[in-house]
Amino acid sequence: MNSYLEANMEEEFQLFHRDGSLWAKGHHVNGIYTGYWEWYRKDGTILRSGYFNQGKQSGEWTTYDKQGKVYKVTQMK
Repeated sequence: MNSYLEANMEEEFQLFHRDGSLWAKGHHVNGIYTGYWEWYRKDGTILRSGYFNQGKQSGEWTTYDKQGKVYKVTQMK
């Protein structure tokens, strides 16, 4: 009998708008957001990006305008 523990199973994860366009992409470990994530508008332009640490927003988060230029940078704890 073979058995193993899938500890720290990291997977790429994607979420989609109702119209099928990409809404967000990043990674999760055992269902918890981790690492770098990006969110997109329905037209495909980037909306926001930042890092998660054990499911919580961490470090610098960037919000972009509709042309993809930095609009605001927020520092998370």
